Amino acid sequence: MDSDKIDSDKTKDAEINSNNTEHDKMNINKIETIKHENSVGKISIKKSTFRGLTISLVAVSLIAAFFAGSYTVLKSEETTKIELNDSIKKLESKILRNQPSNLPDTKPIRVSIDDDPIKGSNDAPITIVEFSDFQCPFCSRFHIQTFPLILKEYVDTGKVKFVYRDFPIQSSHPNAIPAAAASECAHEQNNYWEYHNALFERQTVWNNLEISDSINTFKKFAIELGLNEDQFNSCLDSGKYIEEINKDLKDGTNYGITGTPGFLIGNEKNGFVKLTGAQPFEAFKKIIDSQLST
Repeated sequence: MDSDKIDSDKTKDAEINSNNTEHDKMNINKIETIKHENSVGKISIKKSTFRGLTISLVAVSLIAAFFAGSYTVLKSEETTKIELNDSIKKLESKILRNQPSNLPDTKPIRVSIDDDPIKGSNDAPITIVEFSDFQCPFCSRFHIQTFPLILKEYVDTGKVKFVYRDFPIQSSHPNAIPAAAASECAHEQNNYWEYHNALFERQTVWNNLEISDSINTFKKFAIELGLNEDQFNSCLDSGKYIEEINKDLKDGTNYGITGTPGFLIGNEKNGFVKLTGAQPFEAFKKIIDSQLST
């Protein structure tokens, strides 16, 4: 699948739970406190607690508390520097465990390109198989911003062939399957990539429409691109490519695709590596160049 996030349409929020601690009241004449007001409430932190700690440790504790949704209150007179360090290390560990990874899955897998649309030479040494959703905003961003760079440097030079396979997430994108079916009907008339580009470039025109209205819009796109109107309309209304779309969806799931856009990059010799999200061009370049040098 939104990447920007490494962006894809199916992402998870990390949660870190932290508990406030309660203590006996202290003599305010003996211990100076700093009172800090924020949107969550009032926080009292003793200056003596933080003597000897570096600014970086304080920053880490605040960052960790941010992930929990509020600042952590530390106000025990028995708390030592060692205990604070241990607490901060635990918080750092929680943050690291909940950070999304931008690194590709480098486990080799075998991939079928089926009979889906291909951009580039069939003899290209490297293949990129994309599993995508026409209604996914991150997929649109990839095709508008990054895809042209891949075409210029790798596809047009014969180094890469690019395969598009459908992965419509119908639960959140009700127009995704009709859009995929429309692209297949355009493919039937040898005009797949032009129609593919129109769907992504004009996504905001149709993505919030009712399904019936989106289908009418897809038919208008076909007319604008000079496709045979009767043939296209008959194809789209018949639902003849729904089974093909479902096959792509099943294959993608079997390959470990969980969101869009999802990419598999490699060849039959070296296997494929998985890259998830609307990643920048540099992420693709690193993997492709590594595959080419193998």
